[in-house]
Amino acid sequence: MASKPEPEAPRPLTPVELELMHIVWRLGEVSVADVLAALPPERALAYTSVSTVLRILEQKGVVRSRKQGRGHLYSAVLPREAYEAQSVRHLVDTLFEGTPSALVARLVEAVPLAPEEVEQIRKLLKGKGDKS
Repeated sequence: MASKPEPEAPRPLTPVELELMHIVWRLGEVSVADVLAALPPERALAYTSVSTVLRILEQKGVVRSRKQGRGHLYSAVLPREAYEAQSVRHLVDTLFEGTPSALVARLVEAVPLAPEEVEQIRKLLKGKGDKS
């Protein structure tokens, strides 16, 4: 049986949507109260704000909900890896004019990399080269 294609977010998520999605991806199925509890103490979001953002994410097709008691439980429809891949493709296409090597060059120049991270990148690139 063919696997279903990964759903794609219609457009990049806003910073607050992405912040809440990180919690959903990490915890799995969550209530609004679960999301509030997972936020850092200095991040003061109201219950209604979190509920609104989760409903927006549901309208975008990124999460789904199911009724439980008086509230809802939310879970990711869009896997984190699929959103990461979509975001990187968008970044390469828009900022780096479709040139992935320009993104890699900027990453290597701009971000401090530990020796083990450099080695991991080498292995990934070598594996990619072997598949060509």
